[in-house]
Amino acid sequence: MQWQDEGLVIGVRRHGESAVILELMTKAHGRHFGLARGGAGRALRSVLQPGNSVEAIWRARLDQHLGAYAVEPLRSRAARLIDRAYALHGVAHLCALLRLLPERDPHGELFAMAEVVADRLDSLDLAPALMARFELALLAALGFGLDLESCALTGAQEELDYVSPKTGRAVSRAAGAPWREKLLVFPQFLRDTASLRPDAAELAAAFRLTGHFLARDVFTPRGVQAPPARALYIGAAASHATRREVPSC
Repeated sequence: MQWQDEGLVIGVRRHGESAVILELMTKAHGRHFGLARGGAGRALRSVLQPGNSVEAIWRARLDQHLGAYAVEPLRSRAARLIDRAYALHGVAHLCALLRLLPERDPHGELFAMAEVVADRLDSLDLAPALMARFELALLAALGFGLDLESCALTGAQEELDYVSPKTGRAVSRAAGAPWREKLLVFPQFLRDTASLRPDAAELAAAFRLTGHFLARDVFTPRGVQAPPARALYIGAAASHATRREVPSC
């Protein structure tokens, strides 16, 4: 068996003296493992860094086998991100999120979103908003999508300012006012795809929203904690957003 696909490097594990077990999030074949011979050597080590994109050929005698990868570089992002701690936290968090997906389950739209996030991880002006949207999309891909199109109480489609932490359904401003202290804020930039520069409060609300449902529906049932890189990345994004809001003298 053989196929060729684009892949985002999300994990590398040493195997023997010179080979590695390579984990890719591929465009058409989902999260997929394979043996990359020579992957620990000088020629491939820089290519197989998390966050880089490669053109991969996978071969195996049978579909259920581990198989072997032959790879060529497509987009080398790691060298651009290596001296930015926040970007490395972002790469680690993005890869950890992608590992939540079942193996070999195609998610073409999610792959495209991950590539967009990876391309912008060196920008704290753009990437945090994209990361929050990615977490929301990942919840949907895992079967825990939120119902954010209309108010759960009135059916209204305007002024959807809140989300119920119990049902994951949107709640309008007027209907949610009496319970606003118990509801999660639904920030504008998650509703408006044209908005990519939320303020610090909106970013905090977005990650609080996605974090609540990731913890409840994904991490806790699997008996795991949220990856440490998530908190580190959110902290860096919040600090940057706060500094951006302080007027210069």
